[in-house]
Amino acid sequence: MLPHLPTVKPVRRIRYIIFLKDVLVLALTTFGGPQVHLAMFHERLVLKRRYLTEDELLELNALGQVLPGPTSTQTITAIGFKFGGPNLAYITLLIWILPAVSIMIAAGMGIYYLERHQLSLQFTRFIQPMAVGFMIVAGYRIGRKVIKNQVSLALALTAVLVGYVFRSPVMTPIVIAVGGLTTALTYEKQERMEKKPLRVQWANFFLWLGVFIAAAGLGAITQSLPVRLFENFYRNGSFVFGGGQVLTPMLYNEFVAFKHYLTREEFLSGLGLVQAVPGPVFAFASYIGVLSMRDAGMHGQLWGGLVSTVGIFLPGTFLIFFVYRFWEQLKRYRVVRASLGGINAASTGLTAAAAIALFEPMAAHWPSVVVVLVTIGVLLYTKIPPYILILGGLLAGIII
Repeated sequence: MLPHLPTVKPVRRIRYIIFLKDVLVLALTTFGGPQVHLAMFHERLVLKRRYLTEDELLELNALGQVLPGPTSTQTITAIGFKFGGPNLAYITLLIWILPAVSIMIAAGMGIYYLERHQLSLQFTRFIQPMAVGFMIVAGYRIGRKVIKNQVSLALALTAVLVGYVFRSPVMTPIVIAVGGLTTALTYEKQERMEKKPLRVQWANFFLWLGVFIAAAGLGAITQSLPVRLFENFYRNGSFVFGGGQVLTPMLYNEFVAFKHYLTREEFLSGLGLVQAVPGPVFAFASYIGVLSMRDAGMHGQLWGGLVSTVGIFLPGTFLIFFVYRFWEQLKRYRVVRASLGGINAASTGLTAAAAIALFEPMAAHWPSVVVVLVTIGVLLYTKIPPYILILGGLLAGIII
């Protein structure tokens, strides 16, 4: 066996390069938010490449759901960690967010340019109903996988009702926690596994907390807009559960209604554009950062986009690195494994509630309803890639 040892590292390096290439393909072609991302992660990373099993993917996604931050970003970062350790996980994170962040920074600068020249933004009007169609199909596909019995069905329906009636970000972690606790009570059905004492490495938790306190202090002392932007987004990224759809109202309240960094029209234009961008919906923060520093020139706008990006993605990264290191030990407890079914079912219900809430204002506008229905039909009954649909929607908005 010894003569073959020198070949181990090069082979592993090639596997890592292939994995990162797959991450880049996903970053360039995966549209529609964390639920759609999960379906495409399943197709490429599980079915096609077999980097992990379906159960492992759902476990990592459930872990992302119970932690604050961008769920799909945390999921794919954890996959990189599982496949190649922390260094590969960091590279995975950068490759995953770079296309979306670059596009949204450019979009923010483009919107500012169009406004200065009084040009129309109506070309984005078909994207929002298409995003609703994407969300409905994603919820349907994931629901077929995670709703396996009457308990999970009841949890999903309850989550739909609660998520629709109580449209507050506070309800998201509560609904997910209740779902997990409900199925945790059925832990006796789970297979017993040998348990080992938990060995918790606290470094990333203290790093998250230290940056949180330092950013708040520096922002208050210096009153520097870039520092305050970083603190604002770091705080939002530390306390938002449920992905980009939950983040959106939080950002609107802070940056439009309270601080007036953006107008309502600018915010909605960016929200439409981010639906047309592959990768994480949290890249919306990059767009907001650019327009928040519009008066600082091109370099200031780039700086605003950069600090906002780091601020929104950093806390979730710290927390997934913290928990993942003892996740393998934690999931050996039957009560933990039993809770995952309820977490996934509740998450599916919240996705449906978000889709209903987004569709409701469009219901009286028949062209938007048609766009939603056509999008659903194309996704379910054809093999047209999602990015082709998005580009078609943008093209139709330009032509019509």
